[in-house]
Amino acid sequence: MEENELGTKIGLEIHVQLTCLKTKLFCGCSSNYRGKEPNTNLCPICMGLPGSLPVLNEKAVKVATLVSFALSMHIQSRMLFFRKNYYYPDMPKNFQITQYDQAGGVPFSTNGKVVIEGPRQIRITRIQLEEDPARLVYEGTIDSSTATLVDYNRAGIALIEIVTEPDLRSPKDARVFLDKLKSIVESLGISESSLEGSMRCDANISLKGGIRVEIKNISSFKEVERALNFEISRQKSLIEKGMKVKKETRHWDEVRRITVSLRTKEAEQDYRYFPEPDLVPIELSNEFLQEIKCEMPELPEALQQRLIDQYSISISNAKILSENKDFAVYFEQCNKIYQSPVEISNWIVSDIIPSLSKKEISLSKSQISPNSLCSLIRMLKAGQLNRATAKRVLNESMETGKLPESIAKEQGLTKIVDRSQIERVINEVFEKNQPAVKDAIRNEDAIDFLVGLSMKATKGQADPKLINEIIREKLLEWS
Repeated sequence: MEENELGTKIGLEIHVQLTCLKTKLFCGCSSNYRGKEPNTNLCPICMGLPGSLPVLNEKAVKVATLVSFALSMHIQSRMLFFRKNYYYPDMPKNFQITQYDQAGGVPFSTNGKVVIEGPRQIRITRIQLEEDPARLVYEGTIDSSTATLVDYNRAGIALIEIVTEPDLRSPKDARVFLDKLKSIVESLGISESSLEGSMRCDANISLKGGIRVEIKNISSFKEVERALNFEISRQKSLIEKGMKVKKETRHWDEVRRITVSLRTKEAEQDYRYFPEPDLVPIELSNEFLQEIKCEMPELPEALQQRLIDQYSISISNAKILSENKDFAVYFEQCNKIYQSPVEISNWIVSDIIPSLSKKEISLSKSQISPNSLCSLIRMLKAGQLNRATAKRVLNESMETGKLPESIAKEQGLTKIVDRSQIERVINEVFEKNQPAVKDAIRNEDAIDFLVGLSMKATKGQADPKLINEIIREKLLEWS
């Protein structure tokens, strides 16, 4: 049964850490908490100790404005903060400073949209600035752990929460939307999505006849799709058995690939929101908004169209390059060195990206420089390499950083174009395989066998067209 036949409704809450900031949202502690000893990257403000006062990071407001423009949001002219009160180990203050209040307060921005393939419009309900809670580390499984450890280094990191309407109809929809959102965030340069945990997602899902269930803190977009697929099966099974789907918060266990009940879902009033008394309301002037709007970088859709118009590459290649800013920059760097946009885009899309994906590394961590790729394409066009050997050279260059010319020379991979050298090889093949030569004289289809033997004898380095031409000439002599 298709998900839309099940009446599937999915809404997402995406938390994007603002890794472009040097400090946390309300204090001067470093925003770079990764790799540090647990509970060393914190201060009285992070912990909410008596007498400590938060001070808003101005750059965080600028970043939230930038994201809001990119998602076509309506930005509120007056910015307020609220305390979301709840007791949980990851909240040292027992409250979180955020911007959402169900009783009439307004978030940073509202009513945006993202268009995904179809095309379909996914509505964005709101964006809010808030502080990240601490990180929980479980020993054992989530439902039978021997201990739950808390690392407060992350507490207070600036993030924006992006909340969608329940417009997504399938786990695949969710994955496509998240990939599109990731490309927008990367193009703005506000968050390094390659860093673990910098973009996290909670998913809300319900089926027809059921009730909304929240799945918390899923680690990756791939796991979002898996978690939603499991939850659809679980809820469908309960509904078919006449059992009630409980309104609750569940955790995605990546190891067992199941969702596990965490707690009964809180109602909004349970959080006892009230205005943050230590942060005054902030007015966002038109001058401020216009200044930020002028700083808007090129977004993925505009970049895709420019690559098509400027370089005459295929729509599919332009789409893939524009979805990851690093690949688009790399492509344009290559074209400054060697103007061959179609070949360059084909190599990036068909060879470099799949290879990086297989190795699970980013472009920045690979060893293939723009100079190396351009050198490889030059050698291929000059007939010094064939496609097969060029791929071998590319893979080694990506791993070692060596120039393609050096690799080809060291391994003897340069294509043989010397006619006399190829003729000597073919003469040996003919002498050793006379029955095959007689077959080729009688049947033209058998020529391919001799071509194959000759290519093998030259270790794939000879020009196959030249081999074919010489073999045909030799067959006339032998006939």
